[in-house]
Amino acid sequence: MFTLKNDTLSVSILDPVADQARFGTRYCTGGYIFQVEDAAVGPVTTGPTWPDAFNWFDGQGLPDAFHNRPLRSGDPANPIGLIIGIGLCDLVANKVVEFCTWDIERSETAMVFRSTQALNDIEVQLERTIALRGRTLRSANQLRNTGKQHIELKWYPHPFLPHPTQTDELIRLNIPVSFPENDGYVLKDNGYIARKTSPWTEGHYQILTHDARVPLVVFQKHPTLGLIGATCSFIPSFFPIWGNQNTFSWEPFIERTVGAGQAHGWWIDYEF
Repeated sequence: MFTLKNDTLSVSILDPVADQARFGTRYCTGGYIFQVEDAAVGPVTTGPTWPDAFNWFDGQGLPDAFHNRPLRSGDPANPIGLIIGIGLCDLVANKVVEFCTWDIERSETAMVFRSTQALNDIEVQLERTIALRGRTLRSANQLRNTGKQHIELKWYPHPFLPHPTQTDELIRLNIPVSFPENDGYVLKDNGYIARKTSPWTEGHYQILTHDARVPLVVFQKHPTLGLIGATCSFIPSFFPIWGNQNTFSWEPFIERTVGAGQAHGWWIDYEF
C-alpha cells in the first residue's frame, strides 16, 4: 500500500500488485484510495462493511468504477471483455482473467498511474492521478482511445463516508434534484437530502432526477469533520445515491462515446 501524507492528512492507496487480493471486477486497480486519515480525528472514510470486514465488491474509501460497460470485441459468444482500469475479465463468471499493468510515478504529494489495455481492435490508455495539496485530495482521470473503434465510457466514483451522528441530514447539492417517495430518503426544505429514519438496518438505493446545467458540487455532513466538500469537473448523467447502516455514498455517472483517436479527462476534488 502506498501513502501520501502531509501535516494534517494521510492517504492510503492500494498497490495494484502487492494488494491484488483486494481487487475484483468492480473498482479500478490503479489509484484506488483505500482510506483517508485526519491527524487529529483518525479515519474519515468508511465502507459498507468497514471496519469489521472487507470484500472486493463492497470496497471502501474513495474508489472509481468503470465496470458497468465492459468493452467487447470479436466473437459475441466469447465471455472475455475488457474492463477499463481492471483488465481482461470473464463477464459470465464475473472474475478477472488478466489484470492490467500500471506504470507508476510517485512523489511526496502525488501519484500517477498509467496503463494501456487492449482487446483485438480495442486499445485504451488510462492515466489516473491522485494528488494531495493541503486538505484537498484530487482524483483525476485521462482516458485516450488509441484503438480503431469508438468506445462507450461509463464511469462513476463511489465515495464511502460515515453517517453524521448529530443529524439525519446527509448531502446538499448545487443542482436541483427530486425523487419519489421512498423508505430511505427525504428532501428537506433547506435542500439537504436526509435519512427518513435512523438508524438504518439495511441498504437504501435511490436514483435522483435532475436537469443540471453546471458541474456538480457536493456538501456532505460528517461526524468528526463537520462537513466534507467535493467539486466535480463534470455534469452527471445518471445519478444514484446509496447507503447502509455503515456508510453513505453518492454516485454521479459520466456516460459518453469516445471516438478513435479522441481523449476525455475529468476530476474530483475532495475537500476535508
